[in-house]
Amino acid sequence: MRLVANTLDAVMAVRGRLMLWAPVFLSVGIGAYFTLRFEPGAAVLLPALAVMLALLGIWLKGPEHAQVPAMAMALIIAGVLLASWRAHAVAAPVLKFRYYGPVEGRIVNIDRSFSDQIRLTLDQVVLERMSPARTPEHVRVALHGDQGFVDPVPGLRVILTAHLSPPEGPVEPGGFDFQRLAWFARLGAVGYTRAPVLALEPPDSGLSLMAFRARMAISGAMKARMDGQPGAFAASLMTGDRSGVSAETTNALRASNLSHLISISGLHMGLLTGFVFAMMRYGLALVPPLALRINSKKVAAVVALHAAALYLVLAGANIATQRAFIMAAVMLVAILLDRRAISMRSVAIAALICLLLQPESLIEPGFQMSFGATVALIAIFEPWGKVQQRIPPLLRPVAMLLISSSAAGLATAPIAAAHFNRIAEYGLLANVFAVPLMGMVVMPAGVIAAILAPLGLAGPALWVMEQGTTAILWIAQWVANMKGALLPVPTPPAGVLPLVAIGGIMMMIARALWLRSAGLLVLTIGLVFWSTAERPLLLVSGDGGIIGLMTSEGRALSKPKGAGFVAQSWLEDDGDLTDQIGAFQRAGFSGQVGALQAKIDGTQIFHFTGKDAGEQARAACADGAWVLLPTIWVRSDQPGKCQVFDARYLSETGALAVYSEKTGLRIVAAREVAGQRLWNSSVRKGSFPKNKAVSGKSDPS
Repeated sequence: MRLVANTLDAVMAVRGRLMLWAPVFLSVGIGAYFTLRFEPGAAVLLPALAVMLALLGIWLKGPEHAQVPAMAMALIIAGVLLASWRAHAVAAPVLKFRYYGPVEGRIVNIDRSFSDQIRLTLDQVVLERMSPARTPEHVRVALHGDQGFVDPVPGLRVILTAHLSPPEGPVEPGGFDFQRLAWFARLGAVGYTRAPVLALEPPDSGLSLMAFRARMAISGAMKARMDGQPGAFAASLMTGDRSGVSAETTNALRASNLSHLISISGLHMGLLTGFVFAMMRYGLALVPPLALRINSKKVAAVVALHAAALYLVLAGANIATQRAFIMAAVMLVAILLDRRAISMRSVAIAALICLLLQPESLIEPGFQMSFGATVALIAIFEPWGKVQQRIPPLLRPVAMLLISSSAAGLATAPIAAAHFNRIAEYGLLANVFAVPLMGMVVMPAGVIAAILAPLGLAGPALWVMEQGTTAILWIAQWVANMKGALLPVPTPPAGVLPLVAIGGIMMMIARALWLRSAGLLVLTIGLVFWSTAERPLLLVSGDGGIIGLMTSEGRALSKPKGAGFVAQSWLEDDGDLTDQIGAFQRAGFSGQVGALQAKIDGTQIFHFTGKDAGEQARAACADGAWVLLPTIWVRSDQPGKCQVFDARYLSETGALAVYSEKTGLRIVAAREVAGQRLWNSSVRKGSFPKNKAVSGKSDPS
């Protein structure tokens, strides 16, 4: 009884810090919604709403010891309801089949694809023989082949002949779900074109694309004044336009743990607003008549808030930029209200606003890493204030840089490793050199250039900025080329990241020692669970075009090129740094490309591609064999009792993963794991195989 009483007293002690825990409980509910394998309907949501309202009543008027638990449960249910509402609110048409033909639309975004090709996002889309009600709201097309007939500019209406398809599901069961990402981005089709893009109408001069036009114009002007990748990098920092940043530069930034510098993040917004705030405050202090009559701190906060809003509009109101603006705005408003700008409460308010506006951002690495780093920095701020006086003044900036970089790196390392399967071994070293350059050279020069540009005097500031970005890119290349710069890690099981996140949060924001100890235990359990990660013995792509067999050397792939995104994703999820060609050269399959075979646990596996795939499959169809092919095979011609995984079968299952167990081979289908959700509802329902073990010596069907 005493233990129960102590626990209840500890829970009551949390009441005064409920604001800090509110986004945590809300996140639990949002995360629970995204892990469901079915889309909750009114029969589930309405009772959940009633329970939430009842719990809110208990929180307001119920027994004292029940109030905090009631509020926590109410927030969890609210998270489920909020995510469900958002998923329905962003609903837009999704292409339900493969399309080849004319595509007409207006350019609303320009970026680069996985294969380093320029990519256009179009709205106001027109597809041949398709009604507006069924036409996707946005389509994204990668440009291959000979282009250059038009200069892609914001608002330009273009026409092209393209291959389009619905957004693809996970490349393996439980993998990253691009369909879900596309659903919340209202992206209804993706594809490519090898034909020239042609201009159909002049650029739209309406207000809707004014910010996009300004962004691309400023980006173009910066790249014209600063050549090469330093200019493209500088333009991406100030405008968010990453279309000029090459894949080589992006890879070097990732390998050196500096990829956060290339996206508009909390760091950029913080550096920009911090510089504007300091410039205004100390500038006003130089004018005594003004400094004595006005509150220079609040004036500086107002100016910095307007600068942040302008940066938000200029850089594009995507999720990452909005999140960075919200975090900066909350802290600046805290200054106006005479509150502490940098506090856990400010971060909690910013997180709540972000989650309320876009609950889907919770499952994105940007949200997790930015808030993880911010919470870690604030958590060390208090102990740092107690010990900094013991450090010589000249060494304090260096010590603070090392401590802050270490804290942010430790907080974000598990998140980055879980999402990107890489740990940058020398990321701390790179950040120690690069971040000061960003804060003291690049961003101040960018702000000064923006102020002087209308007067035609931005040249010197842009030169300084170019030197800074050149140095940062040199640091990125230097660190990326170090031996052992990247430590590959396999994708963790599904529950690992939530355990690590909850444990880390408990350690950083809880005050009670027992709660912090519990957080350390949860974090440790998550990391131990990660070490048990099991990778599939065999992977089959959703179209059957490529398969991957795990060997003692790593995963062997069935072809050296083609399906590059799938192949690279599989290898990354394995924690394997080998490229597709290297994986193809591994021993694992016998035969020739297009007619490969292997044996796993006594089961003969055949993979046929090409024009003769059907004939070869018929010849190989023996009792107990598995035949995989990317075409549709006429089952009536099947001579034996082999298990056929053809295009028809895979259209129902999606990608397949095969595991070896004592009872035989267990097949896991991607669409079985994903379930039936709004973002994959266009997939035809079918009776695909369940998660069952199949003996390698008997008929698997």
